[in-house]
Amino acid sequence: MNIKKWIIISVIVSLILGILLHFTYEWSGENKFVAIFSAVNESTWEHLKLTFYPMTFMALIGSFFIKKESSNYWFAQATGIVFSMAFITAFFYTYTGILGTNFLIIDIASFVISVLLGEYIIYKLLLSKKKYDLEKISIILLFALLLSFIVYTFDPYQIAYFKDPIEGSYGIN
Repeated sequence: MNIKKWIIISVIVSLILGILLHFTYEWSGENKFVAIFSAVNESTWEHLKLTFYPMTFMALIGSFFIKKESSNYWFAQATGIVFSMAFITAFFYTYTGILGTNFLIIDIASFVISVLLGEYIIYKLLLSKKKYDLEKISIILLFALLLSFIVYTFDPYQIAYFKDPIEGSYGIN
């Protein structure tokens, strides 16, 4: 499979899975295993799961289909995923800082844009002929993010980034 075709599939699947992961914790009856990869509240941190898990899932699947096409596969994936998460965070706090509130439609649009931009970065890096020699570090970074999502779902810091603005709670209620 060629890289461009895979990226298009990855965008579509990541968007669908990300939307579904917003609701799966509630749908599961608040199952603690499902909490690991689903948003458990409306905090910024929990919403990063909506990009991290689908894009990482597609990266794992893609490693069977297109990894051989690039010497920078995991570097490209980690860079795109981290960029998507950083975009959501920066965009959310910038626009809500300016407007004084958040709007659901803007939040949804920022999620879509973050996935599109992240996958575009992945695409460009996969096509790059430059060798970065950061594959192991990239895998470690993705694993560290995975562990962070698990730990901070159950024991988050008591700061605004982890606070549910609706309930005022942190992590799982």
